[in-house]
Amino acid sequence: MQELKITGGRRLSGELTISGAKNAVLPILAASLINGGVTVIENAPRLTDVESSLEILRTLGCEARWSQGNIYIDSQNATRCRIPSSLTGKMRSSVIFLGAILARFRSAVISAPGGCELGARPVDIHLRAMRALGASVYELAGDIYASCEEPQGGFITLPFPSVGATENAMILASSARGVTVIKNAAREPEIRDLADYLRALGVGVYGAGTANITVSGRDSFNKYVSHRVIPDRIEAATYLACVCAAGGSATLKCVRPDDMRSVLEVFRAMGAELRASGDELSIAVNGSLRSPGGVVTAPFPGFPTDAQPPVCAALLFCGGVTEVTETIFENRFSYAPELRKMGGDIKISGTRASIGGGSALHGECVSARDLRGGAALMVAAVGAGGESRISGLEHIKRGYADPEGALKALGAEVLLIQ
Repeated sequence: MQELKITGGRRLSGELTISGAKNAVLPILAASLINGGVTVIENAPRLTDVESSLEILRTLGCEARWSQGNIYIDSQNATRCRIPSSLTGKMRSSVIFLGAILARFRSAVISAPGGCELGARPVDIHLRAMRALGASVYELAGDIYASCEEPQGGFITLPFPSVGATENAMILASSARGVTVIKNAAREPEIRDLADYLRALGVGVYGAGTANITVSGRDSFNKYVSHRVIPDRIEAATYLACVCAAGGSATLKCVRPDDMRSVLEVFRAMGAELRASGDELSIAVNGSLRSPGGVVTAPFPGFPTDAQPPVCAALLFCGGVTEVTETIFENRFSYAPELRKMGGDIKISGTRASIGGGSALHGECVSARDLRGGAALMVAAVGAGGESRISGLEHIKRGYADPEGALKALGAEVLLIQ
């Protein structure tokens, strides 16, 4: 079992190139099924969730492989419409294949998706979107069955701006007859990236990035598409949090600061100095940080739930008390007991956390229980005095391709233990 050994308490200094976005590439991988041709994805991150998606595509009959640092997919010979539990159980995002399989084959069977245990994340909202486009969908013995002779454009009003449900609806609507309007759609940058890919396929997509998305479906698609994935704003936020915890300075390359405004506002309120120039973002922490007062997660353009755990870890190094409210996933604070082992003052009451900063954290043996909770442990470890060992690296590698290399690039003392 792999572990990260981090000797913290030293100021950071370095440069780091941010990877392509996990939350952008996964729906694009699913959507690559619908054109029955070739898709080349540039700037794709080498993550275990990406590898799981490639395995799903191969199970469906696609050719899916890495080629010269890019992902090459040929879906021409795909014939199967079922994803077994051995694959869907690896990641929650597997449900995003539902719309793509239904669009391509008019029939789909997907076992219940897995992934991080963050509380109730029902797929009902996805299924309602599929039904709004004419699909018959039901659940039986842990499997989702869907069929549709021909998807029909229609109106979908999401009860919550779910990113995954918006993506599933966009993908199925791409093959529907007529026009689909998705109301209360998610507005995340990853939604815009999926829209760019679908437009490259020849689909008419309008309004991505707003609460109302219009999709004009078609029955044939461009057979060769090349697409470059946007940078990962959550990865960028995590390594900015590392600098806040340890002090020092760093420059992140290949970022889109406009996609991170809510997070950058919190770092500035903490007292970090930030400077953006094109696709570079620099941070400097030269003195004591302070509490930003309060943080509340919300759908984009609000503060992202995925950034909450690493930022909370950084808040342990700020003077004062910060109140953090989690509005998306009720079990998002499951990492708190591990931070307490390191001396962190963090009290949980339901979906609220009270974080007392200013106490000296110490190195400890801790375990990642989920992806973003693991990121929080990395942040705490680089700021804590002494040596920390982080196990559960399989969770962290679902969203961070090379955490050891990234931390080293920032000047941290870190070793991967096999």
